[in-house]
Amino acid sequence: MRIPHPSAARIFSILCLLATPFTTHAQDPTQAPPSAHPILTVTGKGVQIYACEQTNSGPQWIFKAPDANLYDNSGAIVGSHGAGPSWRSRDGSSVKGELLQKNSSPEPGAIPWLLLKAAGADGSGLMKRVDFIRRSETHGGIAPTAGCDAQHLSATTRVDYSATYTFYSAKP
Repeated sequence: MRIPHPSAARIFSILCLLATPFTTHAQDPTQAPPSAHPILTVTGKGVQIYACEQTNSGPQWIFKAPDANLYDNSGAIVGSHGAGPSWRSRDGSSVKGELLQKNSSPEPGAIPWLLLKAAGADGSGLMKRVDFIRRSETHGGIAPTAGCDAQHLSATTRVDYSATYTFYSAKP
């Protein structure tokens, strides 16, 4: 039996550690299809809105809608994000999304990462070209764990969140 040289084992361990993020990243179901290319990446900052409603298992906070501004890299507002879900650009165009994939955020207490397909667009601007929308790098936004009971039915709460939104086109 041959015992491997210690430096070879160390090199192998380092290579395994370096490869791990790429393997994890490749397995993320919220990645856009390889044929799609990003046409816009923005930061969404705002709130996730929840309402206290009666369910079969008792009162619960139920997600209603997002309400966020979209910021470019310089910090300028370039659009908004709201119910639908929908995204509106400052050029007047908008796109609605339909959920394709969902994956837990790696950050505890953050809303999931999503991949959505465009399910209708209005206007002739940038959003008209969007085929996929990805929400990633989420922070905050999950429903509260307390405060919803029989005395607070119909109450609403707004939970701060931020996320990266990347808009993809399958067209060249």
